[in-house]
Amino acid sequence: ILNSGLTGSKDLEEALKLHVRHEAGPIAVPTSIVFVNDLPKTRSGKIMRRLLRAQLLGQPVGDTSTLAD
Repeated sequence: ILNSGLTGSKDLEEALKLHVRHEAGPIAVPTSIVFVNDLPKTRSGKIMRRLLRAQLLGQPVGDTSTLAD
C-alpha cells in the first residue's frame, strides 16, 4: 500500500527490489510487486489473504460476508 500522493512505477518497483536484496539477500527478492490502494480486511482488521491469493490465481473469491466495507 502506497502512502497518499504516491503512485506505483517501474522505478519504485526496482528500488524496492534493490532494498530487499540489500537488507534480506537475493533469495528474498520478489519476482513482482503489485501496488494497491488498500487490502481486503475483515471487520476485526485482519488481512484476508485468501482473497488476495484467489485474485492472484484468477480463482473465485468465495464467501466475502466477513469483508469490511
